[in-house]
Amino acid sequence: MTSIQPFGTWSSPITAASVVEGSRGLSALAYDNGALYWVESRPQEQGRSTIMRWMRGSEPQEILPSPWNARTRVHEYGGRSILVANNTVWFTHCDDQRLYRMTPGQQPVALTPPGKLRYAACAFDQPRNRLLCIREDHRGTGEPRNALVAIAAEGESEGEVLFDDCDFVSSPCLSPDGSRVAFTTWAHPNMPWDQTSLWSAGFNATGGLDTPVLHNAGVAESVLNPQWRTDNQLYAISDRDNWWAIYQVNEDRFNALDSGLEETEIGGPEWSIGSRYYHLFDDGRILAKAMRQGVGSLVLVDPALGNAATVRPTSAAIVDFLVAGDALFVINASGDTTPELLVTSLDDGPVTVIRTSSHARLEPHWIPDFHHVSFPTGDGSSVAHGIYLPPTHPQLRGPAGTSPPLIVTLHGGPTAVSNPTFKPNQLYWTSRGFAVLDINYRGSSGYGRDYRHSLYGQWGIFDVEDAVAGATWLAEQGLADPDRLLIRGGSAGGFTTLAALAFHDTFAAGASYYGISDIEALARDTHKFESRYLEQLIGPYPARADLYRARSPIHHLDGFDAPLLLLQGQDDPVVPPNQSERIFTALRARGIATAYIAFEGESHGFRQSDNQIHALQAEHAFYVQVLALQTHEPLIRIDCGQAGTRRADSDSRGS
Repeated sequence: MTSIQPFGTWSSPITAASVVEGSRGLSALAYDNGALYWVESRPQEQGRSTIMRWMRGSEPQEILPSPWNARTRVHEYGGRSILVANNTVWFTHCDDQRLYRMTPGQQPVALTPPGKLRYAACAFDQPRNRLLCIREDHRGTGEPRNALVAIAAEGESEGEVLFDDCDFVSSPCLSPDGSRVAFTTWAHPNMPWDQTSLWSAGFNATGGLDTPVLHNAGVAESVLNPQWRTDNQLYAISDRDNWWAIYQVNEDRFNALDSGLEETEIGGPEWSIGSRYYHLFDDGRILAKAMRQGVGSLVLVDPALGNAATVRPTSAAIVDFLVAGDALFVINASGDTTPELLVTSLDDGPVTVIRTSSHARLEPHWIPDFHHVSFPTGDGSSVAHGIYLPPTHPQLRGPAGTSPPLIVTLHGGPTAVSNPTFKPNQLYWTSRGFAVLDINYRGSSGYGRDYRHSLYGQWGIFDVEDAVAGATWLAEQGLADPDRLLIRGGSAGGFTTLAALAFHDTFAAGASYYGISDIEALARDTHKFESRYLEQLIGPYPARADLYRARSPIHHLDGFDAPLLLLQGQDDPVVPPNQSERIFTALRARGIATAYIAFEGESHGFRQSDNQIHALQAEHAFYVQVLALQTHEPLIRIDCGQAGTRRADSDSRGS
């Protein structure tokens, strides 16, 4: 039996605390001498990332004691921070960004000196007993210098520069015999998903690079994740044919492998350094992470037959995977449970769960059936995409003839992609009678290079139009209440949220997580990795400063009448706090209902569990208040028109 209750007012056992508490992030798989290693982030430990180890017949074991924190800040977004070889672990410690060497059971020993140096994506050079790493040097004036460096596996050294003849260097990969290395580079104003160069080189007698070869001179393509087969054949991913796919590389010839996959991508935007998308087998087959229409899976590609078969387990997204002998290790994100670290085999062997990202489990009747939706874009020139989640509660349904409030969720990047994975923070809303549209606006990844680049020159226009069009289209289908449309997003998604509220009257309210209100200020203030990205998304600066001002919400507040919640990390180097502070002050001066919560000790994205809980509670209380919903659930207090700071020792009673 189900009861009737207005949408948006339902009580739910899925609390903000249950969404966050007990959760942990799983990433960066490594294997050495019969042991599996991975990085595990822990919101309950102030966002600390530790290193775990597992061997068959044993339970997972933490080998990096607190307060050590395995996290790199290269490019600010970080990436692969550990390397394991010969029973030794090397890792970047977050607090000082130095590389450390550790034998499990012993204390870490510094491998690099103190100073303003950062390291990531290291590979072990066995013949020369050294590490090849990407180093980011912040010691000078102006932009930091990025380089491929060699660091002795023991002792202490800042590293010998092997290659630094470009703005960015990434993805070092050694051939199996150690005779050659491959890596990628790119230069301003490109991002790694625009135009990158693929290099390979041998080594001279002193360990330096010998005659580097540029494999794709003059080609506008995004090349990433170079790898070597055991016979020293080079492979790489390229999007030269619109879709990221695997190619065999010989000198300047890129030979496409026949996978039989259509409108499918193997690869993604390299926001975090050191991503791995495929594994080469000696028999010519390739195991790869594939994505189609926002859904990820593992596929076994046989180029000789021109086909690809999906590999168990069933997935919605693959976080990472690794092949070690007959074992296949997968961090798998499905549609009905939080991500799990699994071990199985390619021959349909049993699947064993090694580690879960959360102990939380939900009965199936709480999990909404997702719907892929495509709808006309705002200008009518094409279609945009998204994932619609209806309100879902086993005991409650809305009154006949009514539609639920809709939360349009915008990913960041703007090159990220929304997928139908199990997201407790979304079930928090659907279990309370809200519908959710997780939108893949133009500019998102997973739909080909043309779709990804269609946002170039149009950021602040196409993404905003698509958010408005998606919400309006769902309302026209009777799947959303046109008077109770909400919009939320973080980073680039926060900018789109602010722009949608500034330039359109579609949404009743919005929540911006570390969003951009002044694009011109961001162009002056942001870090090296993204310092020229806006030239692609908008236009050259300062030559087209007029476009930056025309699309910045801070300069167009006359029509900004909807209530707004702002949530911001005070230590954010990507989108500085002044972006939220300025628009809060300006809207408050106009009498618009606006709340601002700053979080001490948080950077770009909230890592601490108390802050994650408080942010979700604040967002719920804000929506209930501005939509005048009559809920019986206890809510924290939100004072529109006031700013507050969430400190590490704060409780969750107010803001």
